[in-house]
Amino acid sequence: MSVGQTLPRRPTRVVWVGKVRVGGDAPIVVQSMTNTDTADVAATTKQVADLWRAGSELVRVTVNNPESAAAVPRIVEKLAMMGIEVPIIGDFHYNGHQLLTAEPACAEALAKYRINPGNVGFGKKKDTQFAAIIELAIRYGKPVRIGVNWGSLDQALAQALMDENASREQPWEAVQVLREALVRSAIDSAERAVDLGLPRDRIILSAKVSGVQELIAVYRDLAARCDMPLHLGLTEAGMGSKGIVASSAALAVLLQEGIGDTIRISLTPEPGASRTQEVIVAQELLQTLGLRAFTPLVTACPGCGRTTSEFFQELAKTVQEHVRAKMPAWKITNPGAENLTLAVMGCVVNGPGESRHANIGISLPGTGEAPAAPVFIDGAKAITLRGENIAQEFVALIDDYVAKRFAPTTNT
Repeated sequence: MSVGQTLPRRPTRVVWVGKVRVGGDAPIVVQSMTNTDTADVAATTKQVADLWRAGSELVRVTVNNPESAAAVPRIVEKLAMMGIEVPIIGDFHYNGHQLLTAEPACAEALAKYRINPGNVGFGKKKDTQFAAIIELAIRYGKPVRIGVNWGSLDQALAQALMDENASREQPWEAVQVLREALVRSAIDSAERAVDLGLPRDRIILSAKVSGVQELIAVYRDLAARCDMPLHLGLTEAGMGSKGIVASSAALAVLLQEGIGDTIRISLTPEPGASRTQEVIVAQELLQTLGLRAFTPLVTACPGCGRTTSEFFQELAKTVQEHVRAKMPAWKITNPGAENLTLAVMGCVVNGPGESRHANIGISLPGTGEAPAAPVFIDGAKAITLRGENIAQEFVALIDDYVAKRFAPTTNT
C-alpha cells in the first residue's frame, strides 16, 4: 500500500438495521448511545433526537428492566411524531430474554438487539437464554449485534483456552490467549445463532477492548476469520483529549486497512457536556480519512508569534460553528456542500498558499502586517476584506458560494 492509500473495504455481507444498510459497499455508519434512564421517555427521546440531529445514524439505548423495556415503544413513537426515524438498538445484558418476552412491543419497536455473550447467561442457563433472544430476533425479523467485551468475557471459554494453552509445547503469551478468546467468543456465538436459524445477513460482530494495540490486533484477526460486518469501537476510551486520541489512533489504523462497517467513539462526557460530541468526533475521523463527508471542515493555522491577535482563532470557530449549524438545511437544499473546503489563516507565511488550496480561504493580517485580509475562491484572489465586519462578510461569502456552487439541479 502506497503512502496515503486506503485499502478497499473488506467484503462483507449486508445487514439492514431498519432502513440503514451496514456492510457491503455501504458508507461506514456512525452510531452513538444514550446515557439517560431509558424509562424516562422524555429525556431519552430528547437525547436520541439530539444525537440524530448531530448525525448519529443508529442510536443504542439501555434496556435493563421492565420499565425501560416498556418505554421503548413510546420513545420510538414520539420520535416518529417528530419526523425522526433513526433505528433504535436495544442493549441487553443478563435479562434480555425475559424483557423481550415480557414486552413484545419492545421487541417489535427495536431495530436491532445487542447481545453480549459474556453475560447473556451463566452456567447451564447461558445456552438457553442466548437461544431465547435469537429465537425472538428470528420471530420479529431483527438483526443482532453479538458484542464481545474484554471486561465481561465468557469466563468458561477463557478458562478452556487457558487450559489448552498450558498444554502447548510453546505456550502463547497471556494477551494472545485473551485475544483468541475474544475472537472465538464472537465467531462461535455467531455460528450458534446461525444454527438456531438466524440468517447470516442479520448478524454484526464486535470485540471491544480498551487498549489501542490490542483492539487493532483483535479486529485484524476477527476480520480475517469471518465475512460479517464489524462494529468498531474502543471501549471505555476515556474523557476529553485522551478518549479522542485513543479512539482515533485505534480506529484510524483499522479503517485505513479497510476494516470496519460501523463505528462509535465511546467518550466519557465532561460534566454537563453534550453527548453529541462523540458523534462529531466519529464524523470528523471518517472525513479526515477521506472515507465520508459530513460537513465542511476548516483548515486553520495553530498560531505563533506572528499571530498575537486572537481574531483568526475567533473567526475559525465562528466559521466552523456556522457551517455545522447550516449543514442540516444544506443537505436538503444544497447537496454536496459537505465537501466544501475552507481555510482561515493567521498571517502571510502560509496564509495565501493554504487559502488557494481551499474552495474559500482567507489570509488574515499577522502582527505588523497591513490590515487587509485577501480572500481566495477556488484558487484565485477574489476580494480583500477590511474593517470591523470581516467575520460577517466572510461568512456571507461562504453562504453565497454554497448557494451557487451547490445549487440543486432541476430537471426540465
